[in-house]
Amino acid sequence: MDDRMTTPWGELALTRFPEDPRDRLRAWDASDEYLLRYLAREGVPLSGTVVVVGDRWGALVTALAEHRPAQITESHLTQEATRANLARHGVEPGAVRLLTTQDPPPGRVDVLLVRVPKSLALLEDQLLRLAPAVHAGTVVVGAGMVKEIHISTLRLFERILGPTRTSLAEKKARLIFCTPDPALQRPANPWPYVYTLPDGIGPAAGRTVVNHAGVFCADRLDIGTRFFLEHLPNGGSGRRVVDLGCGNGVVGTAVALADPAAEVLFVDESFQAVASAEATYKANGVPGHAEFRVGDGLAGVPSGSVDLVLNNPPFHSHQATTDATAWRMFTGARRALRPGGELWVIGNRHLGYHVKLRKLFGNSRLVASDPKFVVLKAVKR
Repeated sequence: MDDRMTTPWGELALTRFPEDPRDRLRAWDASDEYLLRYLAREGVPLSGTVVVVGDRWGALVTALAEHRPAQITESHLTQEATRANLARHGVEPGAVRLLTTQDPPPGRVDVLLVRVPKSLALLEDQLLRLAPAVHAGTVVVGAGMVKEIHISTLRLFERILGPTRTSLAEKKARLIFCTPDPALQRPANPWPYVYTLPDGIGPAAGRTVVNHAGVFCADRLDIGTRFFLEHLPNGGSGRRVVDLGCGNGVVGTAVALADPAAEVLFVDESFQAVASAEATYKANGVPGHAEFRVGDGLAGVPSGSVDLVLNNPPFHSHQATTDATAWRMFTGARRALRPGGELWVIGNRHLGYHVKLRKLFGNSRLVASDPKFVVLKAVKR
């Protein structure tokens, strides 16, 4: 597959992160191309503060690097891909400000470019956080594939920033044009969202959950996690436990509540998720020791240093359905586990994770199942 993107600012060689020769997915799509063409064709002035929100793999800020934009992302993988793509094109460090969704946004925004995320909640949170920096002269342009832009998307722009319209579609991509209205009365930001867990789910029952915008199932306990909480392994004093792909941290917090002597590492590639996990853990006054890390799975965790890994792997990555993330998580878990250490996985029955676990660990045992989910255990020999 051609990995070169043609833009009005030149041709760019772009990759995702982590780079995998088996991964045939491009690091940009037609909406990135459409947005860049529009900026060049309309002569949008880029001399002020340019902010790019939701840039999937850094294609937009790499193309616009000479204008020293700021990128805001909730994804560690996006940030690492952006660093690699900028370095590949000789962009000096610091030319592009790499911010996370947990960082304070710029105080003034003259051009706001928004790649529409899958999560409307994340879009709402980001527009509300950026709205005070947007002024009457700010150029606001959103972009996404037609299937990603809905009436609810446009209403969010309207409600938070000002009058909004869309472009005609090109190559199944569409642009959003918003005219900021400084006099608009904006709603209060509802994020993060806090709720109480139901009874009957083990040590986490009745406890508090804190969810930042964009984290999976932000307003309730999802049924897969509930099933996992009902079948977690029994505690063992002094264990080193990893909640891998921790989301809001409910699973790791449940382990810490059941075994205060456990050391729990919460890991996710989402800055929003790790912030949620830390807030959830602290909200419940757990007495044990915990560490919170944004990263690519278990990269950086020493080999043979972990007793137990708990994992609910995603089967999508930035809109693309793939098992590559689950495979990386499983291989990372096997490396990090000590001999005799265990990987416990919750997943939909149809995903067939038992096959991958047997191939990697040489064993896989069914711990629990219902019509939709299975809990599997693999032991490192």
